[in-house]
Amino acid sequence: MTALAAGFGTGLSLIVAIGAQNAFVLRQGLHRDAVLPVVAICALSDAVLITLGVAGVGAVVVAWPAALTAVALVGGGFLLVYGALAARRVLRPAGEALRTENGTTGSRRRAVLTCLALTWLNPHVYLDTVFLLGSIAADRGSLRWTFALGAVFASLCWFAGLGFGARLLSRFLARPAAWRVLDGLVAVTMLALGGMLIAGA
Repeated sequence: MTALAAGFGTGLSLIVAIGAQNAFVLRQGLHRDAVLPVVAICALSDAVLITLGVAGVGAVVVAWPAALTAVALVGGGFLLVYGALAARRVLRPAGEALRTENGTTGSRRRAVLTCLALTWLNPHVYLDTVFLLGSIAADRGSLRWTFALGAVFASLCWFAGLGFGARLLSRFLARPAAWRVLDGLVAVTMLALGGMLIAGA
C-alpha cells in the first residue's frame, strides 16, 4: 500500500500542471465533445509510457542524449505553435459565449488526432512518465510495479476528473471574458515552456 500510495502521489504531482494536454482535455470537457475517447487516450498513453519507463526505457533515454534533444526540439516547437494559437484567441476572440449544452462542437476524428499529437509530441510526457517515474520506481525494487500501478491510477483519476468534471465550470466559463483569461494563461505557459525547451536542447 505504501508503494501504491507513493506511485499515486508522485504520478499526480507530475500530471497536475497547466499544459497543452490538460488545457485541451478541459476544453473538450467544457464543450462536451469526444470526452470519453480523449480521456481514454490520455490515460492509456500515460499507462503505456509509465510501463515503458519502469521496464527500463528511462535508462536508454539517458544513454542516448541526442534522442532526448530531438524530442525537446520537436516538442518545443509544437508547444510554441499551440501557445501562439491560444494567444491569437485572446487577441482576436470570437465574441461568443461558450456553449456547453448543445452537444459536440467538432469532429471526433479531429479531437482524437489532436489529443494524440498533444500527448505524444509533448517532451514533458517522456521526461515525466518515462524517465522520472521510471527512475523513481527502480528504487522500489520488487515493488516497482505496484508503484507504477499507483501512478497509472493517478493519471486515470486526473484526466477523468478534468474531462468529465469540466462541466461544473461551464457556468463560469460561459462568459467570453473568462475563456479569454484561460486562453491567456495557456498561451503564456506554453510559450514559456516551448522557449525553455528549445533553448535548453
